Amino acid sequence: MGKNAALNPDLSDLETLRFYADCGVDEAILSSPVNRYDTSQSAETADNSRTPQHKAPHIQAAQPLSGAASVATVSSKELAGQCQSLEDLREAIEAFEGCSLKNTAKNTVFADGNPEAPIMFVGEAPGRDEDIQGLPFVGAAGQLLNRMLSAIGRDRSSVYISNILNWRPPGNRTPTLNEAMTCLPFIRRHIQLARPEVVVLLGGTSAKYLLDTNTGIMRLRGKWTELMLDDFGEQTIPALPTLHPAYLLRQPAHKRLAWRDFLEIQAKIKELE
Repeated sequence: MGKNAALNPDLSDLETLRFYADCGVDEAILSSPVNRYDTSQSAETADNSRTPQHKAPHIQAAQPLSGAASVATVSSKELAGQCQSLEDLREAIEAFEGCSLKNTAKNTVFADGNPEAPIMFVGEAPGRDEDIQGLPFVGAAGQLLNRMLSAIGRDRSSVYISNILNWRPPGNRTPTLNEAMTCLPFIRRHIQLARPEVVVLLGGTSAKYLLDTNTGIMRLRGKWTELMLDDFGEQTIPALPTLHPAYLLRQPAHKRLAWRDFLEIQAKIKELE
């Protein structure tokens, strides 16, 4: 404001105010905030607030972190690579603070079933029931999965089940790219440590991130492919994308497609045996 007045030194205070009003100025703002309700603030302090006071920033030496606090500073890939057993991985995931989904979830959902089973199912993320119980596929979609397994002569004691994400996205929304990529090293290491003979990818999200593809699940399903796990030592596992049970609950007519895929799983295991 002072700049315009300086350009016209002959303007009176009243004329200056009129000039600002004509320009649309309706409020005078200082360069620094002033607490008008603080009666202890002197006029001198208020005047000094017009001129910014430049002070050297206070720099505090970094303190070394320890225990669970240090886990947040380690990337999920680095952390997963340090795990030499499934129990190591479970503990690492439970201590990990690098995914915001953990802040809204009730439980960390790691896995269910038999970790030594020849078949590993990988879904998308925990839902409401899974978040409450701390186990994957225990809700309505999980009940359907149980019936699908029974149809090929299996149950949860003869398969291993997990998800791309270990924490429930609020409202069961689709995981964001950042959330999925943060958790991806964990599930890739999970598969490596479990060493199943085949991996079944339940739904488009699981297939998208583990196979690194944008091809839709309807085009991917029912076709065997190779899941390359080279993050922590090269490993290749046969993988079959299929429809997610939650999708089948919404589109029951497509259960026939999933039935064909489960017959493919059954045939593949017999072939490998």
